[in-house]
Amino acid sequence: MIGIVDYGAGNLRSVKKALDFLGAESRIVAAPGEIEGIEKMILPGVGAFRAAMEKLQEKKLIQPVAEWLAEDRPFLGICLGMQILFESGEESPEVPGFGIFRGAVPRFRQGRVPQIGWNRVRFSRPTLLSEGLEDGAFFYFLHGFYVAPQEASIVCGETEYGIRYPSMIQRGNIYAVQFHPEKSADNGLKLLQNWVDLS
Repeated sequence: MIGIVDYGAGNLRSVKKALDFLGAESRIVAAPGEIEGIEKMILPGVGAFRAAMEKLQEKKLIQPVAEWLAEDRPFLGICLGMQILFESGEESPEVPGFGIFRGAVPRFRQGRVPQIGWNRVRFSRPTLLSEGLEDGAFFYFLHGFYVAPQEASIVCGETEYGIRYPSMIQRGNIYAVQFHPEKSADNGLKLLQNWVDLS
């Protein structure tokens, strides 16, 4: 069973719909007690760093999600759900993220902001998440901030948008992507299926 964390993210239903299409069992998790019985967790995301952390705090989900991450249990962060895994974001530097990865989340300072639309992901190292996908595969992006990890070893995919930035990261069982697989047609469904199939 996959738990999709509900903290008001706009793509929550789209993620659920994509998993339903793949035949993967999932349910929305909106309270700590609802985490019991799930085997994998997705933290979706559309919105602002501060609002996301405040909503998670309001729903008393910060501690259970932090414990899940600390235990290296199967996890997928999407867009903002990737960014709040880091220590802080330029948008609200006084608001701490989960800090599971060292680094910050700066704002784009070139091109049109936010980046909206299709862009390529170059796989900088192979992972089970990218299996069966062509290097340079297109995915759908919608974001004005990007992650800047201190640990280069976690980066497994990169994208060009004025600068080259990490669009996929992985350490152990924790995966996160900057793009929206649930809105990325066949490539997105393939990536989600790869994640669902991870043992």
